[in-house]
Amino acid sequence: VAGNGQDELLALLSGEQRLPAAEAMHIRFLGDDVAHLRPDARRRHGMAFVPAERLGHGAVPSMSLADNGLLTAYQQTGMVEQGMIRRGKVRAFAEQVIQRFAVKTPDAQAPAASLSGGNLQKFILGREILQQPKLLIAAHPTWGVDVGAAAAIHRALIDLRDAGAAILVISEDLEELFQISDRIAALSDGRLSPQRATASTCPVEVGRWMAGQFDTSAPPVSTSAA
Repeated sequence: VAGNGQDELLALLSGEQRLPAAEAMHIRFLGDDVAHLRPDARRRHGMAFVPAERLGHGAVPSMSLADNGLLTAYQQTGMVEQGMIRRGKVRAFAEQVIQRFAVKTPDAQAPAASLSGGNLQKFILGREILQQPKLLIAAHPTWGVDVGAAAAIHRALIDLRDAGAAILVISEDLEELFQISDRIAALSDGRLSPQRATASTCPVEVGRWMAGQFDTSAPPVSTSAA
């Protein structure tokens, strides 16, 4: 349900909000505790993020698409070497995102604010996918986009899953979650419901989970797979 912790969850997983070591709480990724790491360090571990807010969070409105690509992808793509930005690689990376994900824009120098919501979302998602993450965390990936852009985003997420990455989708749209997810769970009042194969549950049951009607006495289910 909107406003029930989605933003806080993403902030903790991305590293925008970090857990104090004194609290002895953990966020484990591939066996390592990453709770104390900043977002750039988590990216070096193979994590990538698509925030809910496109302009101002996912992209800087006044900056070009090329420079917005540089913001998160510079560590993985050789855009920066010995402290120097390699502009040719910056442009080439943005052009690759534009071409592969069919982003409608004049060129890679267009400011992010000039794109429609759907095209900017495709660029942000493509920027993260081309970094070949081991885990992609996407919040509301198709919010406010048209049907065509939503279908393209769904295909891109499934293709990344098929390539071996794990994907965590945070969403309030149950129809979307049932359409693209392998497993589904709900958070309610700080508790995680049982995880269930999407094909073996239904919106009614998930609705009960969202209201906190589930048993947490069973052993936890591993979340290591996609």
